[in-house]
Amino acid sequence: MSDLSLFFADAAAAELTDEVVISTRFKDKDGQPVKWKLRAITEEINAEIKKACTKKDKKGRVEFDNNEYLTKVAVEGTVFPNLKDAKLQQSYGVLGADSLLKKMLLAGEFSLLAEKVSDLSGFNLSLQEQVEEAKN
Repeated sequence: MSDLSLFFADAAAAELTDEVVISTRFKDKDGQPVKWKLRAITEEINAEIKKACTKKDKKGRVEFDNNEYLTKVAVEGTVFPNLKDAKLQQSYGVLGADSLLKKMLLAGEFSLLAEKVSDLSGFNLSLQEQVEEAKN
């Protein structure tokens, strides 16, 4: 019952990924919607994103930019397409992965992407769902 080796890094499940259609507007040569490859983000990355999205105003009050947070989570969780690719960014006339996502996706598509990365990262699973998923 107290086997700590069960929690060692090499015993943890490999990086969680999924392939999801985020938009039906992007199609392959056969006319099928292209799947985006997404990955879960760790709490370490999540904390860095939260810190980057938290600012103090002139009166010292803490402000959290939720839109910036969701954008950065979506960028960090997207493996394919490579949002950091210069040619892809140039095709939309933007610089930076954050700007690319905002230009490339419709509002609902962006929300779906952020939701899927959040799901993969464990934000939307209840404890019971996590137990059931671990059993399978």
